[in-house]
Amino acid sequence: MLVQIVLDKPHTHFTNLDAISGKVLLRVPSTSNISAIVVKLEGESRTRLIAPSRPDRQDRQRPVLEVHKILYKVQVVWPPYKLQDDTWNQRSYTLNVGQYEYPFEFKLPFNNACSPANSLATNLNFTGLAMEVAKTPTHHVKQTLPPSLSGFPGEAEIRYYVKVTVNRPQFFKENPRALANFTFLPIEPPRPPRTDGETYARRQHQFLEIIPGDATGGKKKSFFDSVRKNSQTTTPVEPPTLSPPPRFALDARLPNPAIITCNQDIPLRILTKSMSERSKQVYLQMLQIELIGYTKVRAHEIQRTESSSWIIAGMSNMAIPLGAPTDAVGTEVPINQEYWSGKPLPNTVAPTFETCNISRFYELEVRVGLGYGSYEHGKDQLVVLPLRLPVKVYSGIAPPAALLQAMASGTGIVKPGLAPAAATLHPEPNVAMPHTPVDPLAFTANQFPPQQGTHLPPQNAPGYEEAPPSYEDVIGQDLPPVDGYRGEYAPPPFPEGEPRFSGDEKRG
Repeated sequence: MLVQIVLDKPHTHFTNLDAISGKVLLRVPSTSNISAIVVKLEGESRTRLIAPSRPDRQDRQRPVLEVHKILYKVQVVWPPYKLQDDTWNQRSYTLNVGQYEYPFEFKLPFNNACSPANSLATNLNFTGLAMEVAKTPTHHVKQTLPPSLSGFPGEAEIRYYVKVTVNRPQFFKENPRALANFTFLPIEPPRPPRTDGETYARRQHQFLEIIPGDATGGKKKSFFDSVRKNSQTTTPVEPPTLSPPPRFALDARLPNPAIITCNQDIPLRILTKSMSERSKQVYLQMLQIELIGYTKVRAHEIQRTESSSWIIAGMSNMAIPLGAPTDAVGTEVPINQEYWSGKPLPNTVAPTFETCNISRFYELEVRVGLGYGSYEHGKDQLVVLPLRLPVKVYSGIAPPAALLQAMASGTGIVKPGLAPAAATLHPEPNVAMPHTPVDPLAFTANQFPPQQGTHLPPQNAPGYEEAPPSYEDVIGQDLPPVDGYRGEYAPPPFPEGEPRFSGDEKRG
């Protein structure tokens, strides 16, 4: 008996409110008995960390696993709903030789529905010949479903898939299974209104002014030069009048609040400002814009932060003059935005998110090389000034207007943009970061009582029960899928030969 899942994929990835549909293909080479064909829509957030070694314990530290079932929906495609009475799961049905098709369809919810206790099959992980068992998680976060995440083999992973199991009544016969993975990118939260001013990072630098009239030309004097100078009659010369050293300020600015969007250009402005008089030209010699992502991974009491980076723009040996020596003090000179326009964020960048055991946040680093005095390499005073801005990355998939209106008009509902912040990033000392409202689509569990919505028929799914829908999922039941911009999202592929979480295909 062979079983296969074929997904309908109208898009390269799925998002909230999408209907994920397909069909189960079953090939029966000989007459067989089955009790049910169950299709499950699942999402898992899995982490695996090894505790650091301790001086008082010389033995090898065991890996610690934490598994959260963030999405779990069940649909029985056989027997039909009309045959599912109180004792249907105790019966068996005979299938003749042939090929069968069973359609299915799920609607992706807004929020995660983390189960307080996992089944034993989910908690198992096999690494080589060793079996590892995850402890029951105690920390749960009620947030918007996180995006698919990869790139940390055997350490952290968020995956979504549809799985089918053909249950057979014979205990000694294995239940045929099949699994189809898909990529998920969530709807972004409603964007807060822009406030006055900009979010910025600033750094100042003071160049050296070479003293005019230096006869040595900057060369090092030898011992014989000193002896020769002392033996000659010298005429007193007044010291040259020194002008104040030239000082510049460099700003990197983003709209307030600091939000950048997947697959889109960064709305960045870079400005130089003359803080004192100068006698020579300043040049732009180098420019690099880099997005740095920090992934916090937690497995019970063990935590670790992994960093990733994406180079958005990188140029060197530019020799671009900025302003003129005759500019008045306080003159701001912007750096041409053409150097980074048309260079959107790569499609491997995941939006900012937080789930039970994994979270992701970002910083934008701008490195600017300024030369003073000459555009020729080696003859100028070159300094590289780094600037960092904490930013939030949004998916670019806007929530439907009907959903926002329903949320805003609901009784006792917090309107978008007025909810308290759930987490605060820690900016650099010279970075002004405004308060950014929390995601209005991700409410905590105690803000709204569970409400009953449209449910599938009662199932006998071992190990899990479908969680009651959240408020957003209830009001989103009748909303159509997102019909608008989606962008691209392609998490890094899994490298061959690297360790990863195993045994997924064998779980019930």
